[in-house]
Amino acid sequence: MLTRQKKLTRVSTWTWFTRSRLPQYLNGLTHTSFRKHMTPMSGLRLHLYASKRPEAQEALSVLTNRYGQCEEEEADVIVALGGDGAMLDSLRRQFDGGKPVYGMNRGTVGFLMNEYGTQDLPDRINAAERAVISPLRMTARDVHEHEHHALAINEVSMFRQTAQTSRFRITVDGKTRMDELACDGLMVATPAGSTAYNLSAHGPILPIGAGLLALTPVSAFRPRRWKGALLRRDAHVKIDVIAPILRPVAAAADNQEVRDIVSVEVQEDKRRLTMLFDPGHALDERILREQFGF
Repeated sequence: MLTRQKKLTRVSTWTWFTRSRLPQYLNGLTHTSFRKHMTPMSGLRLHLYASKRPEAQEALSVLTNRYGQCEEEEADVIVALGGDGAMLDSLRRQFDGGKPVYGMNRGTVGFLMNEYGTQDLPDRINAAERAVISPLRMTARDVHEHEHHALAINEVSMFRQTAQTSRFRITVDGKTRMDELACDGLMVATPAGSTAYNLSAHGPILPIGAGLLALTPVSAFRPRRWKGALLRRDAHVKIDVIAPILRPVAAAADNQEVRDIVSVEVQEDKRRLTMLFDPGHALDERILREQFGF
């Protein structure tokens, strides 16, 4: 049995804790632990990003009024509104953050986007299927001996800057595979980007899980019948420009362009990016449908 003095001591200690420390503890728990462990169904924190298109800006206003707007750093999911460009912009912003991106089409092509709708957005996101992709890392050196680094989600491309045909030497994993390729351009495309610029240049469509990269020429002149090559995803590709002063060449990681290039090295980056798609409309299904013309 506790003595009266010990009872008073315990009561006093509890009273002090409840009055001074408990409110601080609960406040910290509410704003930190609860939020970190919040399940999707208990309240999804969304950051809405829109392109400059009027349709996208209107959708941004409607969805913000309905679902609110969370700071990007605190969000669980990024919602991209616009076309494929808006999706790519949103994914680039997650190179370090790694948050999943759910896109809705308020642009033109929208191959990487879901159908736009204002109803039940959190439920759609919770039910979405994930597609995990890796970007390409480009290291480009110019005629002034400057080195440029960029990441590409779709492709790293090289193309002529003037009317002169470009000439390239192609090396894969340290071994020269083609001494000279005369063409308008050349690209290394990811599976996610194989249905974009690569497809328009008659390159192959790659399933997401294929573990391959597409090396595709643009308007190849010599060798005339060369259609490109399929490379392992971990291949290290080096492309040297032959006569870069006489035949200047630009390089681009998606839409990030560098001019007057001497050489470009391309390799898959270790970062992982996550896109979310409505059930039945996942990226691998879209790529498969594209191959059959649907």
